[in-house]
This record gives sequence, C-alpha cells and structure tokens, in this order.
Amino acid sequence: MDIRLTAADIQQFRQARLLVVGDVMLDRYWFGDTERISPEAPVPVVLVSKDDERLGGAANVARNAASIGAKISILGVVGDDEPGRRVEELLKAQGVNSYLQRDPSLPTTVKLRVVARQQQLIRLDFEKAPTHEALLNKLEQFQSLLPEVDAVILSDYGKGGLTHVTKMIAAARAAGKVVLVDPKGDDYSKYEGASIITPNRSELRQVVGRWKDEADLTARAQALREKLKLDALLLTRSEEGMSLFTAQGVEHVKADAREVYDVSGAGDTVIAAMAVALAAKWPAGQAMKLANKAGGIVVGKLGTATVSLEELQ
Repeated sequence: MDIRLTAADIQQFRQARLLVVGDVMLDRYWFGDTERISPEAPVPVVLVSKDDERLGGAANVARNAASIGAKISILGVVGDDEPGRRVEELLKAQGVNSYLQRDPSLPTTVKLRVVARQQQLIRLDFEKAPTHEALLNKLEQFQSLLPEVDAVILSDYGKGGLTHVTKMIAAARAAGKVVLVDPKGDDYSKYEGASIITPNRSELRQVVGRWKDEADLTARAQALREKLKLDALLLTRSEEGMSLFTAQGVEHVKADAREVYDVSGAGDTVIAAMAVALAAKWPAGQAMKLANKAGGIVVGKLGTATVSLEELQ
C-alpha cells in the first residue's frame, strides 16, 4: 500500500497548478503554564510564555499544497486589519500567490487557542460573514484565474466565503478543471457537478444518516455521489482509513498507523495532497493513498501543520 515517490512524480507535483478558494483564517496559539485557579472564577490562570501564528482554513489547505511542491494561488476575503495583513505575509512566506479581497467592514477570521501543559483549554473565534460585493468581486476574479490552473480546491468552512460555490463549480467544470470540495453543512446540493467531495464520517452522517454496516454505507454514499453527479466521493474515516466511491465501485485504504497527537487541520492536508496528485494526473485510487499517508503524518503534529515532500518519501 505504501506510496513511493519517484523523481518523475516530484517533477509532476512541481508542475501542478492549483487554485484554492474558500474561508481564509488565521490560527493563533498562546502557550503557557498553569499552576493555580483564578480567585475570580473557577478557571485556570495561564501564564503565557510563547505564541505562534499559522494559516488556517482555506489558507492552511494552500500552504499544505505548496509544501508538497505545487504552484498555488489562493482566492478569499479578509478584513483590512492586522490579522489580514499577517495572513498575506504568511502566504507570501509559503510561496503562495495571494489574491485576497480586503473587506473593510469585515474582521479577518481568527481562531485563538490557549494551550497549557499540552492541553488546549479554550478556543476563541472572531468572525463575521463577508459582504455581498466582496463575494461578487471574488467570483469575477475566480473566472479570470481558471485558465492558469489545473485543479481547483473549494474549502468550505461555513463562514460565508463560498456563497457562490455552485457558480464556481459550473465555471471550473466548463473550463475542464478538476474540482475538489471540502464540504460543510447538511445541504450538499450546492456542490452538484464537482469532481470529488471529501467529507469525514460525521459530515457524511449529517447528509445521508447513520449507516448500519459497510454495505449500507456504500449504498448511501453511492446514491449521494450519483445524485450530485460527482466523479468520486472520498470519505475520510480517522482510524478506519479512507474509502473512495466511484462508478467503478468502492476502494478502501487502511489508516497509516501512527500516534495521533492532534487532528486539527488533517482534512486540509488530505484534500491538498489529493488535489496535487490529481493535478499531476494520478489515478484517484493512487491519489487517495498519497492523501492517506499525508494525513497520517500530520495528525502526529500539534495544530494546523503541513507535510513535506521529504516526509512523503
């Protein structure tokens, strides 16, 4: 099952051109120690000694795809604020071409996590949906960028950045592009016509209900795939590995066994690796094996992390 990357594979990855569109975020981490409970309320007092900033949401997908060697562009909406400027700096440092719209009425989405003694104590979210005008501008720019890419990743975190996802899928497919969607919510009709969607178990259950066994799961997943006119549905199943449902049937791959430290951002890594492989003209089954290996590596790291070509080799 193990994937061995050849020099030719790596060259193909470096030539692959991807456009990532979706909800762009900044992940902030405050690390410290806690030795006492606050006298004001029954909560721990954390003495912050270190902080870290990482790209989150669609921006984390972009940085993962860039770390595997592909040429990446990103389209999204951020605020005209310090976190928005920080996102652009981090994207530039990763070699990602940034086409971010600045919306002055919008705070950039920030997820702030406080971590003490290797435990996340709390996550604070700062967010607001982008304006209609900013989203329309993004749709126009999306169509102008399509000729320059091989594949499109639509990373939906339910923050409003993919309001026009149906039009984006139609435009990308009409242009002959592979379109991968990381879905959100219980209505997948807006993703109709995409090449591949990549839900996890709980996300798929929201849409098709609970399955009794593997046969029931296959029937439900295939019915959804056919209804949405998808080429494939990739189900990520944590310790159970992954399942790829296509018109040819279903293909399973076992989880890449390793210690799970943090699953946050693992779905971003999976869809990034899958997209790079498909843009490099790999068959979907092989692409799934690469995505499974990448996901297995990244869950052994803290927070939203990336996988390098060296690690995949």
